[in-house]
Amino acid sequence: MNIIVEWMTTLLKWLYSLTAVIGVPSYGIAIILLTILIKSIIYPLTWKQMASMRKTVDLQPKLQAIQKKYKDDPQTMNTKVMELYKENNVNPAGGCLPLIIQLPIFWGLYRTLFNFNSYITDPSQTHFLWFNLTQKDPYYILAVLAAATSFLQTKVTSPTSAASGNDAAATTQKTMLYIMPLFMGYITATVPSGLGLYWVVMNIVSVLQQLYINHKLDKEKEKAAA
Repeated sequence: MNIIVEWMTTLLKWLYSLTAVIGVPSYGIAIILLTILIKSIIYPLTWKQMASMRKTVDLQPKLQAIQKKYKDDPQTMNTKVMELYKENNVNPAGGCLPLIIQLPIFWGLYRTLFNFNSYITDPSQTHFLWFNLTQKDPYYILAVLAAATSFLQTKVTSPTSAASGNDAAATTQKTMLYIMPLFMGYITATVPSGLGLYWVVMNIVSVLQQLYINHKLDKEKEKAAA
């Protein structure tokens, strides 16, 4: 995992030098650029994730019919569900891939910020806006922003129609909508502010990407229906 930290440190330093070239040297801006870069790179995976999720929503009536028909035969039910997914080119685990990819990046950035003081030339470089990138946000503003943007991201990402007619799905979706933002807010309050900044920007970019993807998928669905 050390190689991830080395790459992250090198990339962050290069982005900082880029901000210096344009006349606004800032590791805070470098982290924002890093976040946008990461989200741009994994956008194709995000697109596949949401397209697969949308297909899963459309398959809900068929899934519920299978579950009802084979409720006393779990093995056959699972086989039929997997066949349905395969026929419609849906990967039920595909939604986890973007998150899995981001976890080592998050960890690498954490270790990079942990060793921040070992490669900066001026202690003032750790300051951005009202906080120190290597320390916790003293005012918990980033934690509140992380919770709010996580809520918004979950809201625009969750396929609400997937829960219709399915009490278990509705309960799970509602839990994710309210519990996860609170959890992310708590995590943000306990880690260096640089990570909090990364997470807030990540959520904002994710929301913008999601709105675009939703619009594009809606257009494709309308076109297919026509």
